[in-house]
Amino acid sequence: MTAPRRPKKLEGPITYRGAGVDIDAKNQTLARLKPLFRSTFTPGVVTDVGAFGAALSLPLDRYRQPLLVSSVDGVGTKLKVAALMKKHDTVGFDIVNHCVNDILVQGARPLFFMDYFAAGKLEPEVLEQVVSGLVAACREVGCALIGGETAEMPGVYREGNYDLVGFVIGLVEADRLVTGAQVCPGDALIGLASNGLHTNGYSLARKLFFEIAELPPDHFIPDLERSIGEELLRIHRCYAPSVLKLLEEMPVKGMAHITGGGLPDNLLRALPEGCLARIHRGSWHVPKIFRIIQSLGKVPEEDMFHTFNMGIGFVLILAQEHAQAAASRLAQLGETAFPIGQIEAGPPSVHLD
Repeated sequence: MTAPRRPKKLEGPITYRGAGVDIDAKNQTLARLKPLFRSTFTPGVVTDVGAFGAALSLPLDRYRQPLLVSSVDGVGTKLKVAALMKKHDTVGFDIVNHCVNDILVQGARPLFFMDYFAAGKLEPEVLEQVVSGLVAACREVGCALIGGETAEMPGVYREGNYDLVGFVIGLVEADRLVTGAQVCPGDALIGLASNGLHTNGYSLARKLFFEIAELPPDHFIPDLERSIGEELLRIHRCYAPSVLKLLEEMPVKGMAHITGGGLPDNLLRALPEGCLARIHRGSWHVPKIFRIIQSLGKVPEEDMFHTFNMGIGFVLILAQEHAQAAASRLAQLGETAFPIGQIEAGPPSVHLD
């Protein structure tokens, strides 16, 4: 039987900082960032940055029967590309826009946003870049950044790595909640263009470009007119400014944010019983980055559509009589809109023709 080992004697005292967590450095960084957070505050914000809980008064005078709609998500392994490029402001935009798009599917307008930032060792300049993106994105959609959590966790995250998660709360009038329940055969599908990968498929893209092809992130690709790293850091588009205006002008029956799982998995979530979605491939422009990935990695077409958005970041389902007017209005609002298919009778499913 092995004799029990005696603990090694310390030569001196150990502190929390010595264990890898520097509370003073975190507090100093957050103190510098407080004015940025406050710059997003809307009239309803009640508490200041740093309170244990964040409070915001609801604009109940503008609603008859308001419903709260929430979503939480992360940026995923796109963070690894940001680290390779030493550019961290775009991922702040990504997480805000992703979460806002998620509640937009139900027709909700964002009220406030909160973030969770965790790292093995806090690097103030990295956190400041991330927060600058969060703040700018929140300002663009009129959403208050009212709090969050910054955690230093040595032993959980490797030094130089961090995670970023976002949480959003929005409001929608109960009788304006978009659920997809009214979708029926004959309805039209309108797709809104993405500008690239958004925040999904990065594990495949990184493995292909940086491990298999062994290309550096600053490798310039003439067809893209930019480097791989710059292309992969394109900001996840936010559809709220245009879609919220459209919802005020015409009825929309269902919507889908095209994220992980692509068109097949995400559009399925908007379909009621007795309805299938038939998508016409070739009815929209597929950004070059997807064809480069498919060609370089010999990725099967089915995998491409289940992994990436393939150029469609958001889908709206409307009655056929409203489809043309909706597409024209969305174009006026700055979107590139494509009629990509229709709803047919059948079991809930998505068919890519």
